[in-house]
Amino acid sequence: MNLSDKIRTIPDFPKEGIAFKDITTLLKDPNAYEEAIDQIAKRYKDKDIDLVLGVEARGFLIGAPLALKLNKGFVPVRKEGKLPGEILKTEYDLEYGSNILEIHKDAIEKGDKVLIVDDLLATGGTVKATADLVEELGGEIVEIAFLMELGFLDGREKLTDYEVFSLIID
Repeated sequence: MNLSDKIRTIPDFPKEGIAFKDITTLLKDPNAYEEAIDQIAKRYKDKDIDLVLGVEARGFLIGAPLALKLNKGFVPVRKEGKLPGEILKTEYDLEYGSNILEIHKDAIEKGDKVLIVDDLLATGGTVKATADLVEELGGEIVEIAFLMELGFLDGREKLTDYEVFSLIID
């Protein structure tokens, strides 16, 4: 099955000139969704990983089923104000402004081996901020995985300190 065929492109969203890659069409096809998770899981089944960490919001859709498939715990990284416990946060720049990500301080212990997962690698800013949080808590990043990468945006350039895997590269 060609998984890239299951992802639709929506022109001029969220603004004119942007071709938005919509993964909801892949997610609604249970065979394609399962195949995507299985392919990513195959890469990590024999790696030494303690936790799978997903980035809000669509990273949860890939990270949580992947964690179950690998029999690992799942850690969510959330946008500001969504976590009830003691948190660590970081601010990062977006193309048009900035945003804040948070993680529970007790979500990762020193030395935990972490696989960071998100749905899409675009410019790399969100995942780089996530990696900074993991490292500040003492976690070791095994790899960073994406369902899809927009190669023309050069997001990997912000992630040169890490191993990066993308199931689909556009």
